[in-house]
Amino acid sequence: MKIASVYKHQLTEEGYVIINDIFTADEVTEIVKVINNVDASGNPAFRKTADLFAIRRFVKEVPSISRLLFNSSLRTIIDQLFGDGYFLVKAIYFDKPEQSNWFVAWHQDLTISVAEKTEADGFTQWTIKNNQYAVQPPVTLLENIFTIRIHLDDTDENNGALKIIPQSHRKGIYRPETIDWAQEQEVVCNVNSGGIMIMQPLLLHASNRSTNNNKRRVIHLEFSNRLLPEGLQWAEYFNWQALH
Repeated sequence: MKIASVYKHQLTEEGYVIINDIFTADEVTEIVKVINNVDASGNPAFRKTADLFAIRRFVKEVPSISRLLFNSSLRTIIDQLFGDGYFLVKAIYFDKPEQSNWFVAWHQDLTISVAEKTEADGFTQWTIKNNQYAVQPPVTLLENIFTIRIHLDDTDENNGALKIIPQSHRKGIYRPETIDWAQEQEVVCNVNSGGIMIMQPLLLHASNRSTNNNKRRVIHLEFSNRLLPEGLQWAEYFNWQALH
């Protein structure tokens, strides 16, 4: 089966894979409808400016969205590409409006969200933002995480599609200032509306400014199959397999 062989091989070797047609046009419309009906007033998990609309702790703050996100296609992909026992540990909705024109510099996703600050071996660089603790865990834990980006709009190089450096996830902590462009090559990840991009957090990625005045709405989901040590707990643990 293609998902179980070609896609899994690319995800392991290159650090990313793009799979289109995971959500139908009607499913995307329904997801957008739920988001548009959310009351964002007075909630620190919601950020709404001229440049960005974001919902952190997305599944917790908008619980009705979970059944729409975890359709049969996405469930199959998680089962076949990730392996047993994976649960959701972070969910963010991003809306980059047509008027916004910001870019994201090269980086790796090096932190996880936890329920509270508890000192543990190998967990460093503690921060807190909007009453949410984040910490950098050991590299071995980051290597175990998968990110799924659900695209609600066609996304290409003209409206801020993600750029990645293939295989950079296999090099541990890779500081952007040390990128050797004589050896590395960037790839622009074009994804259709209703498609997904799967990547590993240690994959170096960035995005350019938008040049075509089109939206880029993305739902960012992170998954792990490991419980945290020494009293630490995932801030957004969600067992999607319990959905019926």
